[in-house]
Amino acid sequence: MGLSASAPWLAYYGNTPASLEYPHTTVYQQLTLSARRNPDTPAYVFFGKKTTYAAFIKRIEAAAKGLSAMGIEKGDRVTICMPNTPQALDCFYALNRIGAVPNMIHPLSAPSEIAFYLNFSHSKAILTLDQFYYKVAEVLPELKQPCRILVAKISDELPFPLNALYPVSKGARAVKKLPRTGYTLWYDMVSAGKNTILPPDDGKFDDCCAILYSGGTTGTTKGILLSNLNFNALGLQTIAASGYENIQGMKMLSVMPVFHGFGLGIGIHTALIGGGTCILIPQFNVKVYAETLIRQKPDLIPGVPTLFEALLRAEALQGQDLSFLKGIFSGGDSLSPELKKKVDAFLREHGCTQQIREGYGTTECVTASCLTPKDYARSGSIGVPFPDTFYKVVTPGTTEEVPANTEGEICVSGPTVMMGYMDNPEETAATLRRHYDGRIWLHTGDLGHMDQDGFIYFRQRIKRMIVTSGYNVYPSQLENILDGHEKVLLSCVIGIRDSYRGQRIRAYVVPMPGVEPTEELKQELLDYCSSHIAKYAMPRELEFRKELPKTLVGKVAYRVLEEEANAAEGVS
Repeated sequence: MGLSASAPWLAYYGNTPASLEYPHTTVYQQLTLSARRNPDTPAYVFFGKKTTYAAFIKRIEAAAKGLSAMGIEKGDRVTICMPNTPQALDCFYALNRIGAVPNMIHPLSAPSEIAFYLNFSHSKAILTLDQFYYKVAEVLPELKQPCRILVAKISDELPFPLNALYPVSKGARAVKKLPRTGYTLWYDMVSAGKNTILPPDDGKFDDCCAILYSGGTTGTTKGILLSNLNFNALGLQTIAASGYENIQGMKMLSVMPVFHGFGLGIGIHTALIGGGTCILIPQFNVKVYAETLIRQKPDLIPGVPTLFEALLRAEALQGQDLSFLKGIFSGGDSLSPELKKKVDAFLREHGCTQQIREGYGTTECVTASCLTPKDYARSGSIGVPFPDTFYKVVTPGTTEEVPANTEGEICVSGPTVMMGYMDNPEETAATLRRHYDGRIWLHTGDLGHMDQDGFIYFRQRIKRMIVTSGYNVYPSQLENILDGHEKVLLSCVIGIRDSYRGQRIRAYVVPMPGVEPTEELKQELLDYCSSHIAKYAMPRELEFRKELPKTLVGKVAYRVLEEEANAAEGVS
């Protein structure tokens, strides 16, 4: 691929190749290649317990035999309702080994949501933790087909003496005792398949590898069908775009959840096919985050902006040396330039020579599809496209490309673009569209622009816009301004339905640690806004919060605040 006007970003690639070779393998087959190269390297670490690549492959084979013995066959779907644990990884790759498809959902999903996902995917089984057994069991009568429940226990994977202490820990005491029947323990299932002969490994690179979920471009839940190629291409692209020849032996802090494209695609699969080590974190909190950084000293941290905002609140990191960090990557949500400045300053103060490198993507292309080049960061930009990935910006609702520096809908084309939405041909056709250039383009539903050098700038979701007195106001712009104030840790701006203006603007603000939320501070922030924001876009209200609600993947849940505020106003 030569440098051309259609890909001006190649001038900023540095040592990153413009194009890569993509193997015609499944994710399991690609993992086995990595295991042959790194048999004695830890594939993952769980609460200090290391599992080598060689041992990991044996575990996967044993799990595949167990699943096969219980009747799971090629093409069947099995729901994985788990945090980041060894059993979740074993199950994901074991299902791929036998040609079945993992259906990835959040373990904190409500019972009604679990019923929806199981029915929607036609799952024949579900793997979950013992603490979630009862909410899964209660939805069985609502299912349209039989579904076996597999139960895993955290304690089974803990090293000594944690495994001995866990049964008497506060967390374990909170788990309701399992009944005698109605489920199969994960390790009983594995043991039952000991003498099973696995079917031939005839998986294809273009087979469906996993089902992930997203609101899509219309806000309703959609199952996203992703292929083996999608995941393998993502891993190879991510390593190349990050500027590493390889990541063998490097440790990845795998804190992003396994049910999410960012967590599964980069935090897990990229690390594993690159010969790295996943540090599995089943539940995120600031204390565990800080302790893991200090004890495990990971080389690489991928995460959403709230993960990096948490660095600023981690008291245990005061005075700590973070020079061991070799790569910090933000995605999954918009990273404001102001938060980036604060975190970069924090890293410098703690001996780290790296800065946050922002990326962007959607679940419809697994996760990231562009990244800030190592030596060419531009303020406000989400970076340049991955190798073999193309971006264009079009007039919303059309396939017509707009000139450089003109706002429109971001479109992506490349080897990580999804197969389509499950059982939804209409939405698939609206989202995956063939343009005049013959390429299939993913219409992301996101607003942004591309500059003349190919750097991309994300504005926000097309549908996340406040219309007040006839003016269009973009909440992310106001949030960036508020986040730029030295006394603000985090903000969220919403529109509340208003009979006079259509919508009025309210800002929620979390002050920096140690800053008191006073009326004087409120006025200071409003005065600050008035010097940076047009009068029509000014927040009419400002409310302080100790924290903001988060989605299951750690994004600020602005819809929760919208619903809460409108309900308080008596508007539905």
